[in-house]
Amino acid sequence: MKARLPQNMAGGAQNMNGMIKQAQKMQGEITRLQEDIEAREFSATVGGGAVSIKMTGNKHVSSLEIKPEAVDTNDLEMLQDLIISAFNECVSNIEAVSEKEMGEITGGVSFPGLF
Repeated sequence: MKARLPQNMAGGAQNMNGMIKQAQKMQGEITRLQEDIEAREFSATVGGGAVSIKMTGNKHVSSLEIKPEAVDTNDLEMLQDLIISAFNECVSNIEAVSEKEMGEITGGVSFPGLF
């Protein structure tokens, strides 16, 4: 008995080579984009400008600015909340940009653990 491939599977080896080349190209684009995002600087400002934070794309804080009027020794909890809020907003910005730009490369297909 001879095994037959369905008609739409003709040229399977060529088709597979094409898919491998396409995957390798996509992998290179993803790597370049990850490096680009990690090198970028992202920022967030909260509390009407009271607290500003800058982070690199790999989520390292590069600067934190706190306006003197945001410092009230009787209400340190408010300042802590502002710092946490600025940090979280900046991280969300990084993730949103990463997701959007990765989606442009992958056609919206999510790869777990990639970003």
